[in-house]
Amino acid sequence: MRQLFSALLVIALTSLATVGALAGSSTTGNFIGKSSHIATGGVTIVKNADGTATVTLEDDFSLDSAPDPRVGFGKDGTFIEASDLGALKQLNGKQVYAVPASINLDDFNEIYIWCLKFSVPLGVAKLG
Repeated sequence: MRQLFSALLVIALTSLATVGALAGSSTTGNFIGKSSHIATGGVTIVKNADGTATVTLEDDFSLDSAPDPRVGFGKDGTFIEASDLGALKQLNGKQVYAVPASINLDDFNEIYIWCLKFSVPLGVAKLG
């Protein structure tokens, strides 16, 4: 009976580990305003086991305003234009952006709200 219990326990733990791996990993950050703009709220990046990823600006996200705000990645204080995920959908609240497979998330440590028109950061969230 003890061997059966041990075997079942090993199977259960292996299944849980597999489910955890399938769920992928995530990282989070919080926006701070830049260039005299107010940007607040959280962001979550989820890397899925299948190689896809999403960026979610959380319910508490807010940006005061700006012309042509975009969402994208950066590293060490520099926005990387090739990482542009598209226009900010709204100034407040939850919004989700798909990350193209061509973008390697390991290359970045920040999420930007970027003003394309004036080439300035509106908000930056360090990822950690």
